[in-house]
Amino acid sequence: MEFIEAKSIISNYTNGDAWFGKNYNMNIYKGCCHGCIYCDSRSECYHVENFDKVRAKSNALALIARELKSKRRTGVIGTGAMSDPYNPFENKYGLTRGALELIDTYRYGVTIATKSTLIKRDIDILKSIKRHSPVLIKITVTAADDVLCQKIEPNAAATSLRFSAIRELSNNGIFTGILLMPVLPFITDNEKSISNIISLADENGAKFIYPAFGVTLRQNQRDWFYQKLDEHFPNLKQRYINRFGNSYECQSPNAIDLWRIFKNECDRRGILYNMEDIINGYKQGYGDNQLSLF
Repeated sequence: MEFIEAKSIISNYTNGDAWFGKNYNMNIYKGCCHGCIYCDSRSECYHVENFDKVRAKSNALALIARELKSKRRTGVIGTGAMSDPYNPFENKYGLTRGALELIDTYRYGVTIATKSTLIKRDIDILKSIKRHSPVLIKITVTAADDVLCQKIEPNAAATSLRFSAIRELSNNGIFTGILLMPVLPFITDNEKSISNIISLADENGAKFIYPAFGVTLRQNQRDWFYQKLDEHFPNLKQRYINRFGNSYECQSPNAIDLWRIFKNECDRRGILYNMEDIINGYKQGYGDNQLSLF
């Protein structure tokens, strides 16, 4: 890992963001070493060279403190969209933990997307933030079993460990659920896989599951994905080419049937899946705050 300088970290305020109701974006790390075969953040359009190498913004905490203090409005800060905030280097450097401490100090809320169980380390801070602001944790789960998980997300925590993290977060009163995305055509887009994930989510206290029954492919990321298909799923690349060509959105051929099964199972178990319901669920009881001008 190397350190790089940054001029800013937290985005400008947005009102009513459709993606889990966040108001700000924050990325402390650049690049990711999980090695997921489907990761769209690898695409050339994001201009992240050597994506598998993690870089950290060396002045991150000073910048975050300055930016949080200067914002006119509090709100929910989202992190994890481009790079996992709990990569292995976070265990040593603690930049994400430091950011959460600042978020708590300045009384903001937070949404976090991760595949790492290291998030359990910060349950104490998340509980402190929750006392004054909304907290939402999204754990990505794409495969129901550890063997398949290792093929498609080779350096990330095993599925079983992620469900254990969901259980511990939920048991501590943190609003936690699953990003079921992508659902890979011809690999994980089957009833058994989806049903097993829903069952495990229920057993481990997940409040919601938000799905995407397909995968996105473009630019160099498509080439990377096809290379990994050849390594782990021989002859499957040609099925993708025949079915999707150069399409960016590659929806599962089973998407309609899977959605019906998914919806029925979630309804039966009381698991949320509509974005509006998820946002209302984790923000319930919190008001809209306006920071005073100094």
